[in-house]
Order: sequence, then C-alpha cells, then structure tokens
Amino acid sequence: MLRSAPMRTRSVLPMAMVWLAVLGCDRNMEPFVPGEEPQPPDLAKIFPAGAERTVTPPSQAAPTPTGGRGAAPVSESGAAIEGRIELAPGLAERIPPGSVLFVVARSANPGPPLAVKRIVSPSFPFEFRIGPEDRMMQNMPFVGPIEISARVDRDGNAMTRDPGDLESDPATGIQPGATGLVIAIDEAI
Repeated sequence: MLRSAPMRTRSVLPMAMVWLAVLGCDRNMEPFVPGEEPQPPDLAKIFPAGAERTVTPPSQAAPTPTGGRGAAPVSESGAAIEGRIELAPGLAERIPPGSVLFVVARSANPGPPLAVKRIVSPSFPFEFRIGPEDRMMQNMPFVGPIEISARVDRDGNAMTRDPGDLESDPATGIQPGATGLVIAIDEAI
C-alpha cells in the first residue's frame, strides 16, 4: 500500500505540470500555415500613439552591420552632444555626498529616453558628452532634434523624483554633433 501511493504521485505529477504549463501560457500561438510569409510584428503595444514608425520592405532594406555574434544591429546615428552642466547659486550645498547626476537625451517623439548618462558624486560645473554609445536601446538612431535635461537625484534611483532632487529645464531642438551646450540645474523638486 505504501508503495502504490508514490507511484500514483509520480504518474500524476508530470501530467499536472503539463496542464499548468498549458493553462499558464499567455502567448497567442497561431497554427502553422505552410508557405506563410513572415510579417513584421505589430509594435502599437510597445510604442505609444504618435511615435514615428517606418517599415522598410525587406527587398529594399540595406544589410545592417552587427557588432559581432549575438550583438544587436548597429544603426546609423549622429555624433555625440557635448556641453557643460552648471548649478544655480546656492544649490551646491543641497547636494548630499553620493548623489547621482542623470543627463538625459530624449527624441521629439514620446517614449523612453533615447540616451542616459549616470554620474555618481559629480562636481560642478560638469563637462558632459552624451551620444550613440549611451543609448537605452541600441537600435534607436541617435538623430535630432533632441531634448537634453539634467537631474541630481539624492537616492540614485532614476525612477524616483523625491523632494530635494534638483533638475534643469530641458534644452530643446539640439542636433547631434552640437557642442558648447550649457544646461543650468536651477529647480528643486
């Protein structure tokens, strides 16, 4: 009697795992259709309305160089943007040790930042350079116009905006390759 219980458990367990996998799967799997041509994915769920999308038919697309085996494709992008970040008078003493400076580049389209630079314990004025090597997603082209802003975050978490964090107004209409940009951090959150 004791031996039959473990045998029954062993035979039921694999079947239960299969059912859990089937019932827990949230993918909409379409049946295989022989001869079906692949279609580009619907990116409407990923990119917000108004985000510019262009689809080049595969027959017209130029081959994209890659950075090596398994690397993301390298897209054509502009040159880096260089400048200086300054603090308004009286704000330097409000920055605790270990604070993080975020330099953020955004495209004109809504969505995630184009590029981000994270600097721990910066000293001001701070000379910065942000470009294609700082992109959040390597397949997003670093092209203008670009909006650049800066924020000193006390807890170092880019997702939080806490009282006491300092930020700048965004500089807008910046084109890749621009130099001499001056960003003033002059607002407390």
